Amino acid sequence: MSDEDLNRGLEGIRVAETRLSDIDGEAGVLTVGGFPVDELARNATYEESVFLLFEDRLPSADELAEFRADLAGRRAIGDEVRAVLQRAAEEEKPAMDALRMGAAAANLGAGEEDPEADARRVIAVFPTVVATYWRYREGDEPVEPREDLRHAANYLYMLNGEEPDEAAVRGLETYLNTVIDHGLNASTFTARTVVSTESDVVSAATAAVGTLKGPLHGGAPGPVLDMLRSIHESGDPEGYVHEKLEAGERLMGFGHRVYRVRDPRAAVLEAAASEFYDEAGDSDFFETITEFEDVAVEVLAEHKPGRDLETNVEFYTAALLDGVGVPKELFTTCFAVSRVGGWTAHALEQLDDNRLIRPLSSYVGDRDRSWTPVDER
Repeated sequence: MSDEDLNRGLEGIRVAETRLSDIDGEAGVLTVGGFPVDELARNATYEESVFLLFEDRLPSADELAEFRADLAGRRAIGDEVRAVLQRAAEEEKPAMDALRMGAAAANLGAGEEDPEADARRVIAVFPTVVATYWRYREGDEPVEPREDLRHAANYLYMLNGEEPDEAAVRGLETYLNTVIDHGLNASTFTARTVVSTESDVVSAATAAVGTLKGPLHGGAPGPVLDMLRSIHESGDPEGYVHEKLEAGERLMGFGHRVYRVRDPRAAVLEAAASEFYDEAGDSDFFETITEFEDVAVEVLAEHKPGRDLETNVEFYTAALLDGVGVPKELFTTCFAVSRVGGWTAHALEQLDDNRLIRPLSSYVGDRDRSWTPVDER
């Protein structure tokens, strides 16, 4: 079989039907649960977004209160889980490794008879695992989750030990809503593949974490923040762009595998970051960011014509998460804290009409070899 007959990376191959999200990469449109991403992200709480993906509709006030209380009641982790996370912190394991280990350990008592219950548990416990690990990394004691705070607010509270202000909560919540689902990306495909074997939702989410850890998928919003801070200090966005490109280096925060125009999530997060930095009184930094984006897009178009290297989701993710108080070392785990809602919704959708995912490969090795005994080799 020739390379022309292969679809490396399964690009362009449709393997599932879903009502959860849709991407139009040419037009730069992302639909989540039937809503344009900006409509959902700026209006919903994270709990509403998860309910929407699970039930294919928005909850009533009573349903939302019940759903929120149910998730909040599943946040706590036991001493054995904290021990795992403390050991991971002491050994300075990467945050994504800690999340993978902690999420699996946190579900020691979870059964496999109720996939949605398992889904709710992993969604609820992800922030607790991440925050507990980080507190240990920083030499602090973990902060117990609070059931009276909504999902995003409780996450910030457990990270920083203080009840966050509403501007920070709204900023984080916008981020969580924006990246909750994004088509059949690598980690989501992994989650669906796992449950297609009739495995459990916890295993699917854990496998998805391992997939998201890879920099080709989870991205590099941490280094993007370093880049933005460096440019702000130098005051020379254009010089930075030319220096990087002339050195043959990649400019982080630009270009996407799917989008041929500006990532629609970048627009949502730009608006949220603008609102947050205005309220925080740090408009100078945000002005540097927007100036750099304009310069970078223009110079990239000149240096790499036809490459469609527009702003992607990482660019304003870095600015927004840093502003609301998420440490840059946790940016990818924060991505997972959001995307677990999409992973579990896809797992449940797969189980509703399951067929084992089993693609083919093309064999390119030798054939008809003859065995040689070891003493004759």
